[in-house]
Amino acid sequence: MSALAFLLEREFIIALALGGATVATIGSFLVRRRSRVAPQYARFILQSGYVLTYFSVGLFIVAGFAMAYGN
Repeated sequence: MSALAFLLEREFIIALALGGATVATIGSFLVRRRSRVAPQYARFILQSGYVLTYFSVGLFIVAGFAMAYGN
């Protein structure tokens, strides 16, 4: 469990959420703006941002259960 302790730290979860939101925002900008970036690549960036954000939400839930029922 100590290997996962870093993933359940509040600072890491917040940084992951902010990073995911930033990547999703950049991806959304690239999808809407007809730039030189391929549309498939822009969608991949957008979806990667969503995955990071959803992963941080999942870690937040797990951290909540770990605090309530752990240690």
